[in-house]
Parts: sequence; C-alpha cells; structure tokens
Amino acid sequence: MRVLPRAHPTFDAVLVVSFGGPSGPADIRPFLANVLRGRRVAPERVEQVAHHYELFGGVSPITAITRRQAEGLEQRLARAGHPLPVFVGMRNWHPLLADTLEQMQAAGVRQAVGFIAAAQHSYSSCQQYRENVAAARTELRARTGQDIDVTFVDSWYAHHGFVAANAAHVAAARMTLPADVAGRARLIFTAHSIPAAMAGRSRYREQLAESASLVAEAAGMEDHVLVYQSRSGRPEDPWLGPDVCDYLREARRAGLEAAVLCPIGFVCDHIEVLYDLDHEAAAVSREVGLAMTRAEAVNDDPLFLDMMADVVLRTLRRHERGRPLPLAPAEPPVRPAP
Repeated sequence: MRVLPRAHPTFDAVLVVSFGGPSGPADIRPFLANVLRGRRVAPERVEQVAHHYELFGGVSPITAITRRQAEGLEQRLARAGHPLPVFVGMRNWHPLLADTLEQMQAAGVRQAVGFIAAAQHSYSSCQQYRENVAAARTELRARTGQDIDVTFVDSWYAHHGFVAANAAHVAAARMTLPADVAGRARLIFTAHSIPAAMAGRSRYREQLAESASLVAEAAGMEDHVLVYQSRSGRPEDPWLGPDVCDYLREARRAGLEAAVLCPIGFVCDHIEVLYDLDHEAAAVSREVGLAMTRAEAVNDDPLFLDMMADVVLRTLRRHERGRPLPLAPAEPPVRPAP
C-alpha cells in the first residue's frame, strides 16, 4: 500500500468512528450478535429487532451516509490546506475498527484525529467508542507491533454548524405539514434512551437539552420538548423517558394538532430512526389523528460537513507543534538527610 505523505506536522489522518450496520439480509444476525455481545438478551427480542432491519431490506443506511460524511470532510480539509485522508471505522460491522486501524498503519499513519459520530456524551454514545478504539489499538499492536495514537476532537453538541443543519431540516419538514396546523406544530426532539443510572454519570440529558434549545431557537419554534426512543433492556429497569410514542398519544389527548420530530440524538437516518420514527411513531400519529412530519438527521448536509471540518481543523491547529506528552506523576519532595 502506498505510504501517505505527511500533510500536517503532527497528524497523518482522521478516523471517523460510527456504530455500523448490516449491508444485506445475511448480515443482520451476525451484526446483532456484535451489538449484543456480553449482554443476555432473549432470543425473541433479537428476532424482533432483526425484523426491524428486514423491513428495510436488511440494509442500514449508516455505512453509506458515514462514508459520505468522511468524503465531505476529506474534501474540506484539502481545501483548507490539510489534505489528510479520512478513514471510517465501525464498532459493530464492516469496516470494523480493528481492520481500519490495520489499513491505516499499513499506509503509514501513526497519529490520527478521532471524530466520534455522536454529538451528546454518555458512556454508550462516546466513552464506549473510545474504549473500542483503545481495544482496536491493542489488537493492532498484537498483530503488527505498531500503534496509532488517536486524539479526539472536542465536544460539538452546541456547535453552530450542527445547530444550523438541524434547524434547516426542521424548517423544511415543517413546510410539509398542512398549512392550517403548521403554525401550531410542536417541535419534538428525540434521542436514544439510556438507563437512568448511566445518565446520572454523564451530562447526556443536559447536552441534549442544550442542543434542542439552540435548534428550536434557530428554527423559530419556541414550543418544543425532548423525548426518547429505542429503549431496550428489562422493563423493570428505569430508562430515560418519556417514550416518543407514549408522548405523542398523551399530547394528542391534550389537544396537540401537529408535530415536527427531530432526531437530535442521531447524525444519520439509520434503522433506529427509520423504524422508531418513520414506522412506529408515524403509525401512532395516524392512529390518534395527529399531523406529524419528521426532520432528516444531519446526514451529509454541507452545514454539518463544514462543522466536522471545523472541529478537526481546531484540533490540528491546537497540536501544530506536536501532541503534549502525558504528565508524569509528581515526585515526592526530597527531604534533606538528618
């Protein structure tokens, strides 16, 4: 493989890290086995989730969208004078992180900027991915004796580009509502539910609330609320709520006439968005007589790609003279001999 020329004094490449998804019906169950590894899940629940993927031909759009995001980022970095290659590594399906890191190592990459495709921070949305990268690096060292250091970008859940892309999609979706109710529509933000205990150890809810507030303001929709979707786990365990479908029923009973759903907790229109919102939530809305439309996730919107480039470029500028060495633990003071 051709060795990449160095385009930055510190970094050789960018690594975009995402969830992954099946590319055909034969991939569904092996993919779900990767997602659920280490967890005891009833076989009937696995089959239920597999059916979600089967409804869409067994193909998750996440891989194609993430590749387009990576391509757009690479183009923008080149235009900014930093022609770094952008690689994609997935947690649960091909291209798997360990394979991507081996490809990067063979191309001469030693230092990479990491971009995790999740805006708000919780263990499952960010920290687990960092651990996955660390595990892939361990595997790389075992395979090749080489390593790739990864420096992650700063948080971007409140970045103006992320906000602007979501607000533009909200405005476009609102225009598809019937004219007589569009002006009274409520903006309903959705995010992946997580266990309440996990939420208590992070700023996930707070960051989601801030993202939602900024997008609502930019979209000019003061009436907004944050709800959750995609809950899993045992029914007796507390998870973040309310669930989007429960909320739609209750809001309609309280007189709500129209709603715009915005998947603020997702950056791709993948199967969880397509099934939970376009399939289940849409069915509930029809059932209760609620006019509902769904805003696209940011996907490969140029505003979002500009944001990706901005946070990567900020990381490049911050480390133009090299990455700081980790601080050594302080030595105890030396006492004079008696």
